[in-house]
Amino acid sequence: MVPLMDAAPRAISFDAGGRAGTVSGLLALPPRPFCMLALAHGAGAGMGHPFMESLAAELGARSVATLRYQFPYMERKSRRPDPPAVLQATVRAATHAAAAAAPGLPLFAGGKSMGGRMTSLAAAETPLAGVRGIVFFGFPLHPAGSPSPARGEHLTRVTVPMLFLQGSRDKLADLDLLRPRLAGIPRAALQVFDAADHSFHVPKTAGRTDAAVLDAMARTVAEWAEALLQA
Repeated sequence: MVPLMDAAPRAISFDAGGRAGTVSGLLALPPRPFCMLALAHGAGAGMGHPFMESLAAELGARSVATLRYQFPYMERKSRRPDPPAVLQATVRAATHAAAAAAPGLPLFAGGKSMGGRMTSLAAAETPLAGVRGIVFFGFPLHPAGSPSPARGEHLTRVTVPMLFLQGSRDKLADLDLLRPRLAGIPRAALQVFDAADHSFHVPKTAGRTDAAVLDAMARTVAEWAEALLQA
């Protein structure tokens, strides 16, 4: 496993636009980064959740800089997500903030669950300025127990490459529905992590640890981004 990055993340803030106000971010710059990833959190936990912290550290160890950021509702300590328009506006503001924080670095965007989906919805409406690709850490294709591909309909309108990292036990993304949805999108890549759930937790019987899954995800992201930049 790659050693975790030594540099501590730096707290920043930026204007999310409109009535959303200012939101917080955590900027992590490894010694020799080759790209920047604006990284949004999921619906139920903010940028400081242990999964987000560990993911950012693993990415940093692979020379991927990150800007983790809060959505306005999480900044207010509310449990109810903002309307989609506010979430998508925050995504746009975050990509601008990430570009400003690391000028010259190729820019990527994405997030965990809802954060990734809101990133793609924003990009489907209007391309995100400067963003080379989008990374999904568990795309929420449907609610648990209600399989449907409807939440993925907008993905055909995203014009940049997309990387989907999914657990084989993810109850929010039936792979039998996700695979055909992505099959018709040449710029979409899917990497499945056997036995992982939506939180990328694996049971003891899986023969590997959650930390090993995180390490594999970070490696996959770094290799995918490097390949895109060299193409």
